[in-house]
Amino acid sequence: MSLKDRINDDMKAAMKARETERLGTIRLLLAAIKQREVDERTTLDDAAITAVIDKMIKQRKDSIAQFEAAGRSDLVSQESAELAVLSAYMPEQLSEAEISAEVQAAIVQTGAAGPQDMGKVMGVLKGKLAGRADMTAVSALVKAALAK
Repeated sequence: MSLKDRINDDMKAAMKARETERLGTIRLLLAAIKQREVDERTTLDDAAITAVIDKMIKQRKDSIAQFEAAGRSDLVSQESAELAVLSAYMPEQLSEAEISAEVQAAIVQTGAAGPQDMGKVMGVLKGKLAGRADMTAVSALVKAALAK
């Protein structure tokens, strides 16, 4: 079953269970997927759908930080609920040790010698770790490894 089919099935289940908040989030997700399909004139595969979900998760995290700074706890709870629904569609996240091992393997593979080679290493890692790790944290690990 593709990820898009799973999302559609979850939307139907949320309708039947009358889970309005969950249904609203799933509809937002399907609208974002449909918009990207229309813009690119293609049908998105699971990797592209994961990228859409990842973007939406980043937006929710930014919104939560801004709402907390503004003292809007009502909006923080709404965004947190949406974040929980969206996170359920992401692949299982890698552990810190697994990410470190991937970083070391990418450094060896590219022959990176210093910070100037960070782009090469990140290029290799982006394809392998997209959706399975926070790329900001991966970037920090690569920077630390290349600074040695």
